[in-house]
Amino acid sequence: MKSDTSDLYAMHWKSQIDRDDFPTYDKSLPLRSAIASYMGHASHTLTADVVAEQEKLLWADFVILQFPLWWYGMPAILKGWFDRVFSCGFAYGIGEHNDKHWGDRYGEGVFKGKRAMLVVTAGGDESNYQARGICGPIEDLLFPVNHGMLFYTGFDVLPPFVAYRSDRMKEAEFEHQAEKLRKRVQTSSSTDPIPYRRQNFGDYDIPALTLRDDIDSGNQGFRIHQKDSGR
Repeated sequence: MKSDTSDLYAMHWKSQIDRDDFPTYDKSLPLRSAIASYMGHASHTLTADVVAEQEKLLWADFVILQFPLWWYGMPAILKGWFDRVFSCGFAYGIGEHNDKHWGDRYGEGVFKGKRAMLVVTAGGDESNYQARGICGPIEDLLFPVNHGMLFYTGFDVLPPFVAYRSDRMKEAEFEHQAEKLRKRVQTSSSTDPIPYRRQNFGDYDIPALTLRDDIDSGNQGFRIHQKDSGR
């Protein structure tokens, strides 16, 4: 199995999105990142570092994003990777828009047919991240990445692998977690993805993009966007 890695810290990845990302964008105009990235993608003038990462994503069948949970989210450098690499015209802003189909997203898109999984290290105890834990359910904390970034762009998103108390982990527990992760990766092709509802397949009213009233009626929150939470 062939693999490739992007170590953002070793690459000295530029996290902020700014005018330097769009060398051909008219400097007399206010910077509108979505428009600038769309034009850059269409004219093949995005910067080389961004294009290289896009090519890796197009090549890969299975993408693993590994990061520590910092202040309930991903580190700034990884968020900056998403901001710059998932550019308009490449990862979003694609597909037909009409009263039945509102773009290729949430289950469709450039990464349809590919799989992705988060590997996350957290400092707190597992109990902190359960349904009644003080930090909130880990599934909710990771929903913006799993649903809003990965599923949005077409990936089949596997349940995340989370290692808790990572900065206090003894060697034996480290080896145990490492073996669990190896098994998760080895079985990734047969693991059921998170059953998110696809946008353009009847569950949502278009173009309002709200879940139909007869599905999960009376419930709220992220779980209504999974098929096993209702109808």
